[in-house]
Amino acid sequence: MAKTLIVPGLRNSGPTHWQSWFETQLPDTHRVEQADWERTCLPDWATRVREEIDAIGEAVWIVAHSFGCLATVTAAFERQDRILGALLVAPADPHRFGEPTALLEEKLHFPSLVVASTNDPWVKASVAEYWAGQWGSAHLNIGEAGHINVDSGHGSWPEGLRLFELLRANKII
Repeated sequence: MAKTLIVPGLRNSGPTHWQSWFETQLPDTHRVEQADWERTCLPDWATRVREEIDAIGEAVWIVAHSFGCLATVTAAFERQDRILGALLVAPADPHRFGEPTALLEEKLHFPSLVVASTNDPWVKASVAEYWAGQWGSAHLNIGEAGHINVDSGHGSWPEGLRLFELLRANKII
């Protein structure tokens, strides 16, 4: 089975976050570590994602959250042949972080699913849907789910794991 790369967002994903729970449920996962979890810098974060993909040395599945989605997509444009697919949950709004968007406005060449909510305080539902369209990703709005993190009640997240399994089985359009 292919390896899975976990790409957390700002402040990392703590032990009760669904990404940490995914690590206990999925075999052979690796987590991207950032030099500074409190400071977002898209080029630096994307470099760390690329370095981890390179270190794994084989094609990977990616599970990203929030700013980690932006880092994943940015890194992916240079590693498309090394990524089998990506679950992109609650992608951050690059404008909110002062990040340029020109480099994000390309289609991904692997299956991907953007999961968003109607009341995410970090990204409007319409913005998440816009980015899903830019990336050629399937889009799923799961309703009032906040930022899809611990604060919004998403510790262990079996529905998210089910979505990831559907993506890996090529059953997400």
